[in-house]
Amino acid sequence: MEIPEAWLKKASDPEALMKIKSGKWVLLSDGRLLRRGYTTGTTAAATCKGAILSLVEPVKEVEVPTPSGLRIIIPARAEKGTCTATKDGGDHEFDVTSGLDIVATARASKVTELISGEGIGRIIGCSPPAPASKAKGKAAISRSALDQITKAIAEGLEASGLRGARIELVVPSGREVAQKTLNPKMGVIGGISILGSTGFVEPWNEHLGESRQEEIKNLRKVVVTTGRVGLRYSRVLFPEHTAVLMGSRLEGLSFDEDQESILCGLPALILKWSWPEVLEGSGYGTVAEMVEKDPHHQNISRALERAKEKLPGTRVVLLHRDGRIFRDTE
Repeated sequence: MEIPEAWLKKASDPEALMKIKSGKWVLLSDGRLLRRGYTTGTTAAATCKGAILSLVEPVKEVEVPTPSGLRIIIPARAEKGTCTATKDGGDHEFDVTSGLDIVATARASKVTELISGEGIGRIIGCSPPAPASKAKGKAAISRSALDQITKAIAEGLEASGLRGARIELVVPSGREVAQKTLNPKMGVIGGISILGSTGFVEPWNEHLGESRQEEIKNLRKVVVTTGRVGLRYSRVLFPEHTAVLMGSRLEGLSFDEDQESILCGLPALILKWSWPEVLEGSGYGTVAEMVEKDPHHQNISRALERAKEKLPGTRVVLLHRDGRIFRDTE
């Protein structure tokens, strides 16, 4: 993505370009800089690597890879095999997991094993809901976050000279914080999810949301995206439209009748926005699972119908992560 020269000229911070290149900051059209946060996946990766490194010596910070390809350094507190890192939400006003401690405990072992412990949700599906104490489903760790954690563990083992390690990952306040998220409604019980497709949390606040809505209204051809995957491929799929990253806060989104508007992104955010109960009675724990295993499920079609009701005249395009179109209402 190219940064317009006019934006840089408005930036009062002389280190603006360097901050942008670090991946930790976002430049807005008015020259303001907003700080990105780190995902639960990035924080978990740092604690797992830090726990392994601390078996050799105390650790105060950990460098980890991110799915976006950038490497970052996370402050951590680690010694004798236990590491704690605090989730940093950056300039995201509504990140309920910001400030949450994630803890990993490691001990040397012949084989490497990752255990998901207290405070990490389990995917059990929506029907019937099971008591949290009996949740036995799959750990709520996304594929990209698990890959990031696995790479960080491998780096920790190589640096420490250990053959293998048994690592237990926990989120001490995860069960309580999860009640402020959609996890209980989506069939994820007992804790938060460990997520992150890029490793970073995009900054967001109410003022920024209002600014984006004003930006949208000034465009005749516009495609609104919910995340980086949608933003990346929207520019390829709809080159005549201006792509605007709106994020997950789609409430209040509207278009004028004379606009050629498209809503584009991964299925989960869009379908859950259009119909929060999309998983009820489906037998699936997540939208991603339903899309992968049953792409023609009637709930997907119903959710798309509701999206069209909320945004009459707007084309809705759902994407696979590799950019292929999964569903298109046109």
